[in-house]
Amino acid sequence: MMNWLSKHIFFPLWEVKDGSHRLKYLKELSDSQWLDYESLRQRQWDRTCKIVKYAYENCIYYKSLYTKLGFDGVLRNWDDFYRLPLLTKSDIRTYELELLSKQFRLEDLVESKTGGSTGTALKLYCDKQCQELRNAAEMRSHYWAGRDIGTKFAAVWGNPPIMDTWKKKIRSLLINRILYLDTMSIDEKNVYSFIKNWEKEKPQVLFGHAHSIFILANYIRSMKLKPIRPQGIITTSMMLLDSERQIIENTFECKVTNLYGCEEVGLIGCECELHSGFHLNIDHLVIEFLNNNEEKALSDQGASIVVTDLINHGMPLIRYNIEDKGIKKNQSCRCGRGLPLMDKLVGRQADFLKKLDGSLVAGVSLVERTLTDIVGIEQMQLIQDRIDVIKVKIVKDKNFSEQTELKLKIELLNVFGPEVTIDIFYVLELDKTPTGKYRFSICSI
Repeated sequence: MMNWLSKHIFFPLWEVKDGSHRLKYLKELSDSQWLDYESLRQRQWDRTCKIVKYAYENCIYYKSLYTKLGFDGVLRNWDDFYRLPLLTKSDIRTYELELLSKQFRLEDLVESKTGGSTGTALKLYCDKQCQELRNAAEMRSHYWAGRDIGTKFAAVWGNPPIMDTWKKKIRSLLINRILYLDTMSIDEKNVYSFIKNWEKEKPQVLFGHAHSIFILANYIRSMKLKPIRPQGIITTSMMLLDSERQIIENTFECKVTNLYGCEEVGLIGCECELHSGFHLNIDHLVIEFLNNNEEKALSDQGASIVVTDLINHGMPLIRYNIEDKGIKKNQSCRCGRGLPLMDKLVGRQADFLKKLDGSLVAGVSLVERTLTDIVGIEQMQLIQDRIDVIKVKIVKDKNFSEQTELKLKIELLNVFGPEVTIDIFYVLELDKTPTGKYRFSICSI
């Protein structure tokens, strides 16, 4: 009854109170997902032309840059678009105010920050409509995992919000209906309390940082607790390793729906019920996969992901290199949605480690392979502060032995070369970022 009331009464009334249009946007996105790819691509092209022209006319940064290139803001074809220069994180930090549209006052924009864990913190802005559209896109993807409006769910999340006003308390009680496990303090006591609260509150969906849900699963197994049985699991915010997905799904007896996005542009892609790749959000974005020459990458190559936000008029981001790497998939999904697929996320640029010869190693992939091939390691993190030293933090599992460390060193020396020093540190848990996330691979060179 409460689910029904929240979805059909409380949420719509709150939308009216806030002057929000998320339900309208959600209806449009729920319909558009079933359009064929060519129809979606034409809509994407129309929106691309509009946002590029808008940015040229309203943002100092684009006006100056495009004028120098002899471009008048009017796209004739996709080739015109692909010739536009890439936008970098450094550009956003340097030209923050010049990227803002003159159509908005700064105080009318929604501000956010991201990137602190990589050493490149960014201040970002979007307009209210953009924020609502992003929320609607996330709601659509959550629905694929079984979370509808009004569905009570549990979040394994860092720094959960504090209900310090009556408005927040009422919204939490009637609409959001979230049970939290704070990733900043996951231990036996809090896991036990979380499971007890789950049994009492009975949420339907488990949501949170991918690795944090994996840690929760491990606690439940080691403490021999009766596992919770969510109807859906949504992982986000960081890489979901195949080995961790398997443990999560075995523990909770529920399939994982993996979601991929970033603070700069919102939802980028999400798995559907068939879990055959990430459906890309081309309703709101242009998503490119580029090789090292900034040319279109082959479908089986790990490539740089470049995005253009088609809905943010407050701070347009055109051909923005988000410093993530993924592999495009040229096959369509059997689910019938026209949204194209990304095969998988390879990792962030900051996750790639360096060999002595200058070549790169996908740190996250190396961690995943090592966890799969070598018995005795529960969690692992690779850190590179110097080109000739790899630091390894390890959380042991019950099968750890002297052979575990020996095999790990041999594996890493085979990858990086015998001249590299491998320093291994044993820890009880991996360090977290200020927002409660984990990083498997960190390169600060």
